Amino acid sequence: MTADHNDLTPLRDRPWAELSHRQALAELVLLGWTPCGVGDWAVGLRSPGGHLAARVCPFDPAYAAFLELCRRCPGNPYLPRVAVEAALDGGGTLVVLEFLAPLDTAAEVVRQWRDGGGDAALAEVRRTATEIDAERRETVPWWDGVDLNTGNVRRALDGRVVLIDVFCMDGAALYGQILKDATVVRDQLPHSRYALDIPYIARESTPDEIHALRAAWTAGA
Repeated sequence: MTADHNDLTPLRDRPWAELSHRQALAELVLLGWTPCGVGDWAVGLRSPGGHLAARVCPFDPAYAAFLELCRRCPGNPYLPRVAVEAALDGGGTLVVLEFLAPLDTAAEVVRQWRDGGGDAALAEVRRTATEIDAERRETVPWWDGVDLNTGNVRRALDGRVVLIDVFCMDGAALYGQILKDATVVRDQLPHSRYALDIPYIARESTPDEIHALRAAWTAGA
């Protein structure tokens, strides 16, 4: 990641803990980072030099588990190289990692993962992910588990196959609980101030559904 040293330097001194995900996105865009993808829970931006990507999310309890997976498997070729990891105000996160492109053979990698195949490095990631999944099931409300699909299998610029975001939350149950009683979510997930800002809500919900969620969230404040 030395090729993008100039792109990383301006990020080092930013007070990320004082910025919301909205402000973090604005900061990156003003620094020349370009939005390049929108997932269910986060927005991706590519660095001016092209070697890095930033993932900005307002709320995603499952992503902490993925970062833990990266820490427990240092140097594993199937996991991304993380350059910056910062908590944002309100419970969001900013993570800067190597840029990853789509992979044509992603379906084969998913098949190997599910069938217990692949090489020793893939087996290490699978085994560690299973351990973390078991731990989070005991501690994270609305946890859903390991969810490796073709969208989570990418290609690094050096040609490596890389897995990302392999854990997920039970979003339907979580947001259903917000509609029932948002105080339950606030109590069990205290870092959820921007729970309604995830891209999935904006992309998939009708105006009436958004209004209902915001009314329930406000009522639970």
